[in-house]
Amino acid sequence: MKTSALGHSDLQITPLGLGAWAIGGGGWQFGWGHSDDRQSIATIHRALDRDINWIDTAPIYGVGHSEEVVGAALREWPGERPHLFTKCGLHGDKRGGGAVTHSLKAGDVRAECEASLRRLGVEVIDLYQIHWPNPEHEIEEAWTTMAELQQEGKVRHLGVSNFSVAQLQRLLPIAPVASLQPPYALLRREVEVELLPFCAEQGIGVLVYSPMMSGLLSGSMTRERIAALPKDDWRRRDVEYQEPRLSRTLALVELLREIGERHGRSPGEVAVAWTLRTPLVTGAIVGARRPDQIDGLVGAADFQLSATELAGIESFLVHHPLERAVGR
Repeated sequence: MKTSALGHSDLQITPLGLGAWAIGGGGWQFGWGHSDDRQSIATIHRALDRDINWIDTAPIYGVGHSEEVVGAALREWPGERPHLFTKCGLHGDKRGGGAVTHSLKAGDVRAECEASLRRLGVEVIDLYQIHWPNPEHEIEEAWTTMAELQQEGKVRHLGVSNFSVAQLQRLLPIAPVASLQPPYALLRREVEVELLPFCAEQGIGVLVYSPMMSGLLSGSMTRERIAALPKDDWRRRDVEYQEPRLSRTLALVELLREIGERHGRSPGEVAVAWTLRTPLVTGAIVGARRPDQIDGLVGAADFQLSATELAGIESFLVHHPLERAVGR
């Protein structure tokens, strides 16, 4: 799999990265229900076998469990260690029902970094990111602390997730921003207006998350499967999994399926390849909980949609308008 530089950093990353949100399991506000740890480890190994060279996780995923599973998988992995990306700023307590709280205070950022290093079993984090710009008045405090952690050799590069252009501009005088992680998918295109051009101008890498909209565009999601989702799977509450959005999305999946079948690709690979069609995107984060899901996604890395296929997708979106969903 080819690699490219992540922004101004020295990190050379593959077009796809493994997202470890779902393998954190359930028990918190945005959990995915139970995950089998051995299967998660096998999934991580399959991703590395298929040449994916970076993993994106966060301490809030499973309230530390995702990082623990990633760490366990790497201890068993005989090959070269992948790049590890994690985050700070969100806190959860399973004993309290898994509700998420926010803090970007210096002491909390430092404590989170140390805990992530322990759970991952490494001495340095390759990319350390602010998960959400909340509380917004603390983003400079967090960024200054992260720059100190970088100088101390505990993190290599600094990034952010879910930031606006104005928020990014506030950070630049303090320390360089290696990357931005925004949501980006066929039905979530807000970043095209300002964020992607700004990142290109500033040399900031872009790692898009939820390119399959948390499984909706994967091709394996049906009404029956949605109805059977565990009670602690956050997607049961998400507006995208409900009408009237759901019918439009499932119709779009059938178009992606038709395109994919002409090339031996899955609908999910078509959806991810669509986000990678622009050089403004450095890489896409793909989530998986089973090894076979990896096999059904890696083809997106080198799949290029034709002009006719891109026009067909655009035509569908124009003729099936729906007001923008309110993001998390």
